[in-house]
Amino acid sequence: MPLHSSLVYGPVRSRRLGWSLGVNVLPPDEKLCTFNCLYCQYGWTRPARRSETEPAAWPSPPDVIRAVSAALERLEHEGACVDRITLAGHGEPTLHPDFPAIVDALCTLRSERSPGTAVAVLSNSTTAGEPRIRAALARLDERYMKLDAGDQDTLRHVNACAMSIDALVAALRALPNVIIQTMFVSDETGRIGNTSDRAVAAWLTALRTIQPEAVHLYTLDRAPAWPGFRPVPTTFLEDVARRVSEAGMRPLVFTR
Repeated sequence: MPLHSSLVYGPVRSRRLGWSLGVNVLPPDEKLCTFNCLYCQYGWTRPARRSETEPAAWPSPPDVIRAVSAALERLEHEGACVDRITLAGHGEPTLHPDFPAIVDALCTLRSERSPGTAVAVLSNSTTAGEPRIRAALARLDERYMKLDAGDQDTLRHVNACAMSIDALVAALRALPNVIIQTMFVSDETGRIGNTSDRAVAAWLTALRTIQPEAVHLYTLDRAPAWPGFRPVPTTFLEDVARRVSEAGMRPLVFTR
């Protein structure tokens, strides 16, 4: 899937979020992420060049707000509305150096221009343990936080992340009203991915620690970075949903 060249995209019809106005606060046409997921629709994450991590490479909070304000004005003129303004884009939005300021400005803009619209984030959860990021995430209306693994081996092989799984789970546990989003994937042999009994059991253990508000379960809908992955059957997602429900949590299954 092509990277975003603008600050705002859509609104797009999301199978999980309804009509969502996407906000990409990452440098244009450059994917920056703390994960390198084998299933990512935006392709592989390469090492960041120094120029991409300098302040000038990132859109400023005023630029973000001007772009979102213009989009809301256009939608109002067209007689359209959105369910959510979603910080997402082609990477991890919380990596923006001024992420807390962007959150505050977006919430203020929403209250002034579109009070019935939720301000949400799609995050891979790796920065949620940082106090300034955790506080900013808590000020949003909705937090859709990634958790594809409950053990170190699966986190490393599916998300290509060396972060401690215990630290990731602890950070999610500390956030209020978290909605966990989990992509289940597997190759044709079932050996690569997060669908084994061991991987699912460890993931369920992590969920019991986090106690999320809801758990979103889904599989591939677009071409992944690694072409060996295939969507998992709906029956598999439904079985996992049953186990989540039996553990006292609320699952939602999203199919293609």
